[in-house]
Amino acid sequence: MQDAAQRLKTLAEQLMGTSLPVRIRAWDGSESGPPDAPALVVRNRRALRHILWKPGELGLARAWVAGDLDVEGDLYQALDAMAEFIWERGPQQEEDSKSLLRSLREPQFRAGVRSLAALAAPFLPPAPPPEEMRRHGRLHLHTKGSDRRAISHHYDVGNDFYELVLGPSMVYSCAYWESPDGTLEDAQRDKLELISRKLALKPGMRLLDVGCGWGSMAVHAAREHGVHVVGVTLSQEQAAYARKRIADEGLTDRIEIRVQDYRDVRDGPYDAISSIGMAEHVGAERYLEYANDLYALLRPGGRLLNHQIARRPQADETAYSVDEFIDAYVFPDGELAPVGTTVGLLEQAGFEVRDLETIREHYALTLRRWVANLEARWAEGQRLTSPGRARIWRLYMAASALAFERNRIGVNQVLAVRTPEGGASGMPLRARDWR
Repeated sequence: MQDAAQRLKTLAEQLMGTSLPVRIRAWDGSESGPPDAPALVVRNRRALRHILWKPGELGLARAWVAGDLDVEGDLYQALDAMAEFIWERGPQQEEDSKSLLRSLREPQFRAGVRSLAALAAPFLPPAPPPEEMRRHGRLHLHTKGSDRRAISHHYDVGNDFYELVLGPSMVYSCAYWESPDGTLEDAQRDKLELISRKLALKPGMRLLDVGCGWGSMAVHAAREHGVHVVGVTLSQEQAAYARKRIADEGLTDRIEIRVQDYRDVRDGPYDAISSIGMAEHVGAERYLEYANDLYALLRPGGRLLNHQIARRPQADETAYSVDEFIDAYVFPDGELAPVGTTVGLLEQAGFEVRDLETIREHYALTLRRWVANLEARWAEGQRLTSPGRARIWRLYMAASALAFERNRIGVNQVLAVRTPEGGASGMPLRARDWR
């Protein structure tokens, strides 16, 4: 009888219709596949049961989070090699689904599935890992309650864990790199300063920081530019951390941190609004409401800096679906939109879009630094949160770095103005100097 690794390789290639780009190492110590490739380690039969009971990306994710599936060797190389089979679901998705249904009617394919089930025995459904988001229906997305639960799932996992991953800057969004050899802290400071200059922050101005995180933008704007800041977040842990940080900086007279939904902010007008890595949580159905709310909170002539991840447009936008792994374990209910859609909705709300800067490569560099931070202190990272959640963060950050590098997703800073009726935008003739 063949060893487990060879059987798995044969069955996987039979079911997928192509050769595996990685080596397989099974629970019995056997290996099969290219000797110089990263190894996909199947630690036990339960990994197969996860995949069989939930075929596709979610089953693989459950096996990974539970520790039943792992990668030995270069994680980036393994993910890059397997992206075609797991994440790259483009316009062919509908045709691929039809092809799968046709395959299920083929005796050879059904025999492969039966063989895999026999190898996975006993064939009982394993429980999902505790880190998976539990849902009670998806009829009402992006209500204030559902958004609060989704934000808590991602951000309330321990400030100490985020300190380990993000470093001293505590900025959880794309940094702005002068050189790939620079430090993460310098690149994050440069990003905050770039946003401050785009917003033309000056002493005495009022800034609303939507989705303020751990207070980094608020502290930078108040300390370096003398502005008064209101930061809003739905995360209790973020708010507590930010308030302590602000007190330590002696900036409590300039910064107020609120646990508040942006839809409940009523104390405008503000001179400027920053939204940095928050709009991905808004959702397509709510995005125009988001744009309208921010427009109403700005004074005439005020500026909005919207820093947001974008996906590539699809030929049929109605076919867009959220990545299963990300939705279940990372950013529940998060949605990405093409940058053109975002610009159009901001304009529909009344904004004049004055500048768009794409910094896709900068996010890949940032994510690789976060992964390196986590890997360098791996045992501590697991202790600070949970082994499963540490595995989630390592996988999603590494996979996201590759997605930015391969132009599957991007990130953009959109500068928009609430231009008065007379047309005086207050923008300099050569805006890119940001002075």
